[in-house]
Order: sequence, then structure tokens, then C-alpha cells
Amino acid sequence: MTRPPAIPLPPAGERRRLREARSLSQAQVAAEVGVSRETVRGWEAGRTTPRGRKREAYAKLLAASTPTPTPAKTPAPAPAPAPKPAADGGTGSEAPKPERSKTKASETKTSKPEAPQASAEPEPEPAPAPEPVSEPAPLPASLTPAQAFDALYETCAPALVRQAYLLTGRRGLACESVERAFQQAWQRWPEVAVDRDPAGWVRATAHAYALSPWHRLRPRQRHPEAPPGDPAEHALLSAVLALPPARRRTLLLYDGVGLDLPETAAETEASTPATANRLLYARQAVTARLPGLDIPAALRTRLAGTAVAERLHAARPTVVRTGGERRARRWTRAAVAFTALLVGTTGLTLVTAPDHYEEPLSPGAMVRGVPPRAGPGALSQAQLDLRTKLRSETANGPGRLVPVDR
Repeated sequence: MTRPPAIPLPPAGERRRLREARSLSQAQVAAEVGVSRETVRGWEAGRTTPRGRKREAYAKLLAASTPTPTPAKTPAPAPAPAPKPAADGGTGSEAPKPERSKTKASETKTSKPEAPQASAEPEPEPAPAPEPVSEPAPLPASLTPAQAFDALYETCAPALVRQAYLLTGRRGLACESVERAFQQAWQRWPEVAVDRDPAGWVRATAHAYALSPWHRLRPRQRHPEAPPGDPAEHALLSAVLALPPARRRTLLLYDGVGLDLPETAAETEASTPATANRLLYARQAVTARLPGLDIPAALRTRLAGTAVAERLHAARPTVVRTGGERRARRWTRAAVAFTALLVGTTGLTLVTAPDHYEEPLSPGAMVRGVPPRAGPGALSQAQLDLRTKLRSETANGPGRLVPVDR
């Protein structure tokens, strides 16, 4: 599924003229595109360039005010009128004068004000964004949920795998992150299908899974992975991975994906000033290690090249969808088995537990009055009396511990 080509933006000098041609103010254009008035003023002055969805909306707005040139039609020569009889009986005729009409037409054509030509200053080429963030084309309503999911996967999965690789530096984890994100999207498809930006929903889920700190506890994550073959790409990837996760994600979304600052702040769940600071520090850190990337356009190009150079293949949409369904079934069966085990343990406890009160046994008492045994030999009279007394009393049962009143 291919994306439609991006609508080109006119030069900075033409943007204001096209806006005024539609009798629109900067505030009206800002409200239409969804930005502030100062942002529109910066676009018209050439200080900044819109990107992402804002660029498409702004380009469409300006393209609507651009007059479409229509090819000039050559007027067909009017048929000559029939000759009228002259008053003196001759055959005088008043022939049309095509030369004069042609001259008037050319004068009228030249008298029209010509459209002002584009400024001599060459139009700055927009930096090639590695991952266009234009919203996917609306899917036909006749598609089934599985077909709509497969279309979204084929559109977004390759780009998301490359983004996850730039975030983690691991090929297997990048593919796994995208698969898990789409499996969650399939489990919650009724919610994702009506979302304003399904691709953004999946992208945020994939980035959050890729940057999860729990991956460091996995045994295979403790060993480093083979770096890219190109030393320059390896240096760039190392510089990006050296950043903290928040700054790394902000740099990728702004310079790699092409989101503007408010959208980047919303996706990273941070304020706009905090996002701007993260982006500034991330660029400074990367530039300190790679001085040739001090221009944002060069950084975007290198990020795109680093991601594309790696052969990262996403699984087929049917495999991801069926894999998510199998995982959901396994978790459901495990939950049912755990519930059954808990119910069985509770029932066994209820059956084997005592159902009546049992009095506790009386504590034992120390027997006093027994003289210590001195050693082998004949028993004394006191010992003989004690032996006779003990033998005469009960030797077994709890009754032997009951004191006897004498």
C-alpha cells in the first residue's frame, strides 16, 4: 500500500500572496491548520517550515487558492454572413474583419495582469523525512475488521520497525515491539478503528514497549548485538543510544518521524517547553559526537539512512493477528486454570477444616518429691515407699495427671 506523494509547498514569498488571494487572515489560516498565528507568520517569512500533518493541511490550503491554468482555446472563425444586395443594385457585401477581431483579442489578452512570477530565490527543498506522518488514506467501509487491520499493518509496520531499531539498537526487539503493539491493537480493534490517528496509537504503543526498562532483565538482552556494517552508521546509532530514553524518543519523533513540537509533546506525555529542552539537549549531544550533523536536515537524512540500511523485515499481518489471538487464548486458559485451582483449594480447605470446638489438653505439671538417684545399689526405705505408691496409681491415660486429694 503506497502513500500518496506529498503536496509541494510554494516558496516563502508566495505563501502570503496565496493567502491574501483567498482573503484569509493569518488568524484564520492558523485556526484552519491548528497552529498559532505566530507559527503562520514564521511560515510566510521563511523562518520555519511546516512538517507532518500541518504541512499537508497548509499545502492544501494554499493549493486551493492557486489558480489552475486552463489551455487557451482558439476561437473558431465566425461564418461569413451572406452577401446583401447593394442599394445601387450591385452585389456589395460587408465582409467580417477577422484581423481586427484577432488584434483586439490579443490586446485584451495582453491587457490582463500577469500573475507575479516566483521569486528568484530558489525554493528550499524540504528535508526528506524518513517516516512521513501523513495519516493513512481512509479505508473503505466495505472492508472487514481483519482486512482493515491488515491494511494498517502493511502501511505502518515497516516504518515502525525501523523506528524501534533506532530506539533500541536491537533488531529482534524492534520486530517484537511492533508485533506486540499490533497485537494489542487487534485485541482493542473496535477502539483503535475509530481513533483519530490509528497509526499514532500503534506507534506510541510500540515505542513504549521498546523502551520498557524490564527488557534489561531478559537473558538475551545482556549480550550486545552486532552493530551496523557501516562505521558512520554505527557512530550515529551509538550517539543516539547514548541519550536518555526520553530524549531519544523526542529526537526520533521530531527529526525522524517529522512530528511538530506540540504533537511530539502530546505523544511523549510531556509539556511543550520540556519537549523543546529535550530536543535541544539531544541535538547538542549528538552534534558533540558527530560535528557534521549540526544541521537538522542532515540529521534527518542520516537517521533515515541508518534505519533503511538495516534489513528489518516485519512478519506478515496474518501471522501477527493469529499470534495475538493464540496468546490471548493461552492467557485466558491460564486464568481459568488458576481460578479453578483457587476454587479447588478453597473447597478442600472447607472440607478438611474442623467443624466443632475441641478443648485443649491440660498442660503438664512437674512431679516433685522424687529424690535424685544416687547410683546403683539397694533402694532406701523412702524409695521403696515411693515405688509402691507409683505402682498403685494409674499409669496410663489422662487421669494419671489429675491430683488426688488425700
